Amino acid sequence: MGAMPAESRRVLLAKPRGYCAGVDRAVQAVEKALERFGPPVYVRKQIVHNTHVVQALEERGAIFVDETDAIPEGAVVVFSAHGVAPEVREQARQRGLRTIDATCPLVTKVHSEARRFAAQGYDILLIGHEGHEEVVGTTGEAPASIQLVDGPAGIDAVRVRDSAKVAWLSQTTLSVDETIETVSALRARFPKLLDPPSDDICYATQNRQAAVKQIARLSDAVIVVGSRNSSNSVRLVEVALDAGAKSAYLVEDASVIEESWLEGIHTVGVTSGASVPEELVTGVLGRLADSGFDELEEVEAVSERMVFALPHELRPPRSSGKGSQDASGSR
Repeated sequence: MGAMPAESRRVLLAKPRGYCAGVDRAVQAVEKALERFGPPVYVRKQIVHNTHVVQALEERGAIFVDETDAIPEGAVVVFSAHGVAPEVREQARQRGLRTIDATCPLVTKVHSEARRFAAQGYDILLIGHEGHEEVVGTTGEAPASIQLVDGPAGIDAVRVRDSAKVAWLSQTTLSVDETIETVSALRARFPKLLDPPSDDICYATQNRQAAVKQIARLSDAVIVVGSRNSSNSVRLVEVALDAGAKSAYLVEDASVIEESWLEGIHTVGVTSGASVPEELVTGVLGRLADSGFDELEEVEAVSERMVFALPHELRPPRSSGKGSQDASGSR
């Protein structure tokens, strides 16, 4: 008598996942700078928060540094996708550095909002995580006017000059649900709290959280591919658990997946943070296939078509012909 067929095990693959337009732009900026200027090209901080991406760029001649004064005078430097404070730009100018600004345009938008609110005399409550590079950069735009609020627990410590002139901004990579909770608590204390003119949490963060919610409620376990210093990847794990996944794991790559995570599991959800190249997801899918997860279903929560042009320092010169200029925004 033949053996009974093994019970089918499946993978639900979230879409969208992985690289967002801002990350793709930033990584391309380093690659194009290496092509145009040759190595070494210096990068202040990690260009994006992913260990594999950083290592791959290092192998091509990128040198990552923590501070501008570690860069030789006159060298080429790329500012990371997370943005920098004005004082960093000034330091680079004083050292004669050739700067390429790979700040995500959505982070640049938050910087502009901070400057505008500060010029109008508002106290700005910046919702975000202490020490995150994006928070440091945004705070640097108006340090006398910005206070960090790291979740609802930080609200009691907030002090403002005029409760009628308070506005909030946020780090772009936060949990949507947690940010709504924090804003609601802030508004209870400051009823005239002013919203930013548009949502600060970036489209990619929101889309990836929507996608992981969709697969989490159907999954026994969720695997999020991403680095531990990636805020949006960490948030995806939290969102998956909140949405009903029995367990959720953050992994750099397939090599760290433990067989015990898969015992008694029939459906695994898989997604990746906004700074994760697709080949790392492919590796995870291969690892799961080796463990008997032989069905793969892609679950699309929302269509995503955003594209950002390269930093202006790296764009090809304009042609006099029609239709040759690359896009300056999105599609």
